[in-house]
This record gives sequence, structure tokens and C-alpha cells, in this order.
Amino acid sequence: MLSISIITFVLLGFSFIFDVQRTLKGIRKGLTMFMSLLPVLLLMLALVSIVLFLVPNELLIQYMGRDAGMEGWAMAALLGSVALIPGFIAYPLCGVLIKSGVAYTSIAVFITTLTMVGFVTLPLEAKFFGWKTSIIRNLLSFVAAIFIGFIMSLFL
Repeated sequence: MLSISIITFVLLGFSFIFDVQRTLKGIRKGLTMFMSLLPVLLLMLALVSIVLFLVPNELLIQYMGRDAGMEGWAMAALLGSVALIPGFIAYPLCGVLIKSGVAYTSIAVFITTLTMVGFVTLPLEAKFFGWKTSIIRNLLSFVAAIFIGFIMSLFL
């Protein structure tokens, strides 16, 4: 994280050298976007914190830990498929889940289904692409997520 911050500030310095006005405009726009996302971010973090407080770590480890195997991947895939969580919330959440004992393979399956499968948004997708295409795409993405979990298990 430190290296990313250093690179960001160095690039920001270069940007100031080349065009101060555009750099300030970009900073203002970024801060505006951040402030508009902040309430959602805080709400999601609060909800995730409450759920993680209510769900014991032992339960997470039992259903999605290293020993859960394919059942853990299936649970992670189902949760990721129905969750409507933006990526900027999901990645810190996954960090918390890993610290709680959830396996990396389950996290990979969860993130993959979260970004590629959308059963909740399926009607909207079908409106644009048709039901057949949407269902096939979602099912193939679901299978791909399980396959990713399998491939990761070979390396971890």
C-alpha cells in the first residue's frame, strides 16, 4: 500500500508540473466522487461488520474454510451469485474473511461469482440480451468460478 501511495504522489507531482489547472480539477472531481460514495461505503461496512459479528468465525471456517472443499466453494459461489456488493466493498470484505479463516480458494470463487454472475440482476440483463443468452452466460460464469477455485486449490 505504501508503494502505491508513493507512486500516486509522484505521478500527482508530475501532473502538477505539466498542468496545474487540470490536476486541481481532477482532484476536485475525485474528492466529489469519493464523498458521494462515502455514505454507501460506510453503510456497507457497518452492515458487513454487524453480519461478521453475528456469524461466528467457527461457522465461516466450517462452511468456507480450507477443509470445506467443494462445499465451501459452492457456498461462496452461491453467496457471490446473489450478492449485490460493489467491488470497492467486496475486496476489503474478503480481506476480513481471510483473517477470519476463510480459504483463499473460497474467496476466489466468491469474488469471481460476485463480478461475473448476477442472479439478482438477471431480469435486467435478460431485457437487453434475452433470457437464453443471459442464463447461459450466468451458468457458464458460475461453472468457471468453481473451476477457478479448483485451479487455485492446486497452487495453494
